Amino acid sequence: MRQWWIIVAAVNGILAVGAGTISAHLLAAAPHRAHLLETGAQYAMYHALALLALSALASATPAPFLAAAGWLFVAGTILFSGSLYFLGLSGIVAFAWVTPFGGSAFLLGWAALAFHGWGLRRGG
Repeated sequence: MRQWWIIVAAVNGILAVGAGTISAHLLAAAPHRAHLLETGAQYAMYHALALLALSALASATPAPFLAAAGWLFVAGTILFSGSLYFLGLSGIVAFAWVTPFGGSAFLLGWAALAFHGWGLRRGG
């Protein structure tokens, strides 16, 4: 599973840097759309780094809360950052309702990571 998180983190980082570049150079005349892309890129990069941390924490023993956190970070990136990328690039607001679900996935992912840490504290 560690290899998967590293690959997803790298793709996430590539997309985040690309979105940041587009927002800075191609959408300079559309500040609201550029801001949407920047926000999506920031959260994607934060969670790319979080996935790298998960890959470092992962071991040979099953860690269900770490796996849950990773999948929730991926879902959050797709739903939150992906919807902001779509909004920023297209200007179409039809999928704006998706964004809060991505934010919720991020929050649940961090909660899963906390539960993993709690289990370590308790010796489990």
